[in-house]
Amino acid sequence: MAQITAAEVSKLRKATGAGMMDCKKALEEAGGDYDKAVEIIRKKGQAIANKRSDREASEGAVLAGVTADNKKGALIVLNCETDFVAKNEDFVELAKSILDVALAKLPADLEALKNEKLGDKTIDEAVVERMGVTGEKLELSAYEKIEAEDAIAYIHPGNKLATVVGFNKKVSDVQVAKDVAMQVAAMNPVSIDKDDVPADVIEKEKEIGREQARQEGKAENLLDRIAEGKLNKFFKESTLLNQDFIKESKQTVKQYLQEADKDLKVTAFKRYSLSD
Repeated sequence: MAQITAAEVSKLRKATGAGMMDCKKALEEAGGDYDKAVEIIRKKGQAIANKRSDREASEGAVLAGVTADNKKGALIVLNCETDFVAKNEDFVELAKSILDVALAKLPADLEALKNEKLGDKTIDEAVVERMGVTGEKLELSAYEKIEAEDAIAYIHPGNKLATVVGFNKKVSDVQVAKDVAMQVAAMNPVSIDKDDVPADVIEKEKEIGREQARQEGKAENLLDRIAEGKLNKFFKESTLLNQDFIKESKQTVKQYLQEADKDLKVTAFKRYSLSD
């Protein structure tokens, strides 16, 4: 059996993130061949991935960020099975590294992001390799991006919820941008304004309103009018600009923005929460 030195173990550990004993065993199995040892660790991760394919990875890290020029923003979700792993420093660092790639490359979609390079391997391969370290199913499950004249990201403490918001111009007071990002996080709007709500969502809300009124015994000829009223309530509660501002409920988010800068508009937002 080849003699495995501490330096070789340390090198493999630094490259893969695997534990010292796992690295030593991989090197022993590979007869001291570094590349084979890396492959052994990666295969261990793939074996865990296959074994746990039906397990639910409902914990994890939700991270968002913007580029140095504040023109682009991205949000990623890296899932795991337990909160213990979600809080692990190496797991969070992997999530941050994936976010950095997303911001640098701004790939078209989730699959494209998985195929981007992270060091000498793809992101997908890096995630599989990390499974060999954690022993849990890991999954890069979501990726969103925006481009705007000015963008801001917000990550709620604990890495379970994040948002990224874009504006039509440079926001002179960064607190205003932060407030809007936190509004999106807290109130989970479905769209920026009522005109942006998808037609199928509007029709669904109308049908719910009609059925509620019907169950309350309202006359059939009044159902559409009642449904319209309920729809307006939905717009008020569920569209960003029409929501009550969380810091001052006597004004809407739209009024808050106009008070800060009459020409300032929200052009995009993305939000993800592990508890939704």
